[in-house]
Amino acid sequence: MTDPQTHPVRPRVVLVDDHGMFRAGVRAEIGAAVDIVAEAATVAEAIAVIGQQRPDVVLLDVHLPDGGGPAVVSAVLPAVPGTRFLALSVSDAAEDVISVIRAGARGYVTKTISGPDLIDAIRRVADGDVVFSPRLAGFVLDAFRDSNPGPSPSVDPELDQLTPREQEVLRLLARGYAYREIATELFISIKTVETHASNVLRKLQLSSRHQLTRWAAERRIV
Repeated sequence: MTDPQTHPVRPRVVLVDDHGMFRAGVRAEIGAAVDIVAEAATVAEAIAVIGQQRPDVVLLDVHLPDGGGPAVVSAVLPAVPGTRFLALSVSDAAEDVISVIRAGARGYVTKTISGPDLIDAIRRVADGDVVFSPRLAGFVLDAFRDSNPGPSPSVDPELDQLTPREQEVLRLLARGYAYREIATELFISIKTVETHASNVLRKLQLSSRHQLTRWAAERRIV
């Protein structure tokens, strides 16, 4: 791995994430090694600033308030074909990885990544490489094993009725995270976590966290 502090090239980066606190943390962590030329919190903002700044790499959250990361990629690439996207998400779900890669992203890493590894990933994507967190590469290989073009993987109607944020909360609940841990992971309040959890149980017609965990395990989305 190249030493991020001594590398002669500083990639120009646009940071897209709807959590201001997280963006500030990323800027503090990697700002000495890359040039963060702009930030955006929504799909619309991201499309506008990417068109204006023409960055080397867009560091892109998968779930945004007015749509998702794939919507940003799909809108930008026809207008600015050379743009390289690196997804940075709390989600490690196969459908999230596959959807943003199908749209045209060059890599996908999770928010558990260290600062130096994130800098290295940004540089590699800027240089034209494809980068994935280790366990996520298998999702992409499986999805693209069939060389015949086709639609994205079928969507579970029950899962599809949940908002992206509710799906994130669902997965973390099913993995045994406490409400406080989910709040910290997603940069939201405990009360907001409780609201999302209640909505998930109501929409899926489940009555307990145990049932939710079993429901998620049966669909292999834990």
